[in-house]
Amino acid sequence: MRHRDAFNALIETMKVAVAVLREADIQFMLGGSMAAWARGGPEPDNDLDLMVKPDQAEAALEALAAAGMRAERPPEEWLYKAWHSEVMIDLIFGPSGIELTDEVFARAETIPVMAIATPVMALEDALVTMLYALDEHALDYSRLLAITRALREQIDWPSLSRRAEGSPFAKAFITMVTELGIAPAPRGQVRSREGDAHPRVRVV
Repeated sequence: MRHRDAFNALIETMKVAVAVLREADIQFMLGGSMAAWARGGPEPDNDLDLMVKPDQAEAALEALAAAGMRAERPPEEWLYKAWHSEVMIDLIFGPSGIELTDEVFARAETIPVMAIATPVMALEDALVTMLYALDEHALDYSRLLAITRALREQIDWPSLSRRAEGSPFAKAFITMVTELGIAPAPRGQVRSREGDAHPRVRVV
């Protein structure tokens, strides 16, 4: 499937899923790359993450299945899947790096996404889930680089840096985007003309 066709199919699936979950009175929010795209990030083509509370995950899957989607309960204990034609929805209730509490849902913003008012996960929360999903077997920074480059001015970098401390892969990413000039240098450091961050030296 070509990128444009894949993206259009993804958007159509999102519209259907949002309507179904809203009708079923399921609390949800858009996460992952789609949450970034809703704020001006790069277009995803095969990634639709919907975040739901653990105690509503089964009801959410049943609602999507009742709407004609093919439901799947994979062995992983943190998500369900639903298929709308060829588009897969990750129905996530236990993402990496964060617990889906009332507080997390309260931080979500309602954003018009393709003219549909949609709850969208707070940007730093979405980035945390993507950063903590990195491990030795899935260590591809390209998507995160594209997202943070596009949305750099919207990111609370000090907060994200603090929250990245629990993962060596997340910490490495923060170092990388700082060195690349995507993230601002921490207070007390200056960046050279080449974009490198160096400690500030006081001359007395």
